[in-house]
Amino acid sequence: MPNRTVFFVSDSTGITAETFGNSILNQFAVKPRHVRRPFIDTVDKAHQVVLEINHAADLEGKKPIVFVTLVDADVLGILKERSRGLVLDMFNTFVEPLEAEFGMTSNHRVGRFSDVSKSQEYTDRIEAINFSLAHDDGQSSKNLAEADVILVGVSRSGKTPTSLYLAMQHGIKAANYPLIPEDFDRGAIPKSLLPYKKKCFGLTIAPDRLSHIRNERRPGSKYASIENCRHEVNEAEAMMRREGIAWLSSTHKSIEEIATTILRDLRPDRLMY
Repeated sequence: MPNRTVFFVSDSTGITAETFGNSILNQFAVKPRHVRRPFIDTVDKAHQVVLEINHAADLEGKKPIVFVTLVDADVLGILKERSRGLVLDMFNTFVEPLEAEFGMTSNHRVGRFSDVSKSQEYTDRIEAINFSLAHDDGQSSKNLAEADVILVGVSRSGKTPTSLYLAMQHGIKAANYPLIPEDFDRGAIPKSLLPYKKKCFGLTIAPDRLSHIRNERRPGSKYASIENCRHEVNEAEAMMRREGIAWLSSTHKSIEEIATTILRDLRPDRLMY
């Protein structure tokens, strides 16, 4: 299916439509063209998207796949009735059976982020992001008692993106600390982390992969040499074993997989979904 288009149409950000839609598409050996159309919350906007869908159908000679998360019945009806795509309505697939099971109608709220000023979950997420940015790469050891998770590992092993993902997706306050040669010489993790060792989780990485990543940042440096990378990774893994810190390799894992493992193993008290 090289000439097939998939549309993600939503009355809000489209994150739900795209995440769920991609999970389904990943079950098939296809690489369709993706078209994102968020904030489709009026009839006029719906008509414009229908024109795009039908134009794609004419060009490709195939039905475009259309994942939708739309609350407004009129907007949804236009997509279903006037487009020549395969419209997959993810909300009603689940909402209608749940309404029947719960014996009540849903609130039909448009978008996950509507009325964010009144959402404690949103406020907590913003606080977690600010915390993770302030405690990135060992910048600060203040308020570590507030941290839900402290990631440790050698430089460029994936700590920063994992910290930010945990904050943005789950509202987890994640700090991260690089393990540096001075720590290996002392044979112990930084003193500032000792009171919070139970919150620590380690990331490691294959030395050849680490060398490749570091060479993109500092080509030809000792920092990026394969010999130095092997030394740092071996020392970091040995230290984490001595300190009893759980760890995993980020070499072949996505950020989502790493974050899920961290949450499963550390079980922080505050989880945001």
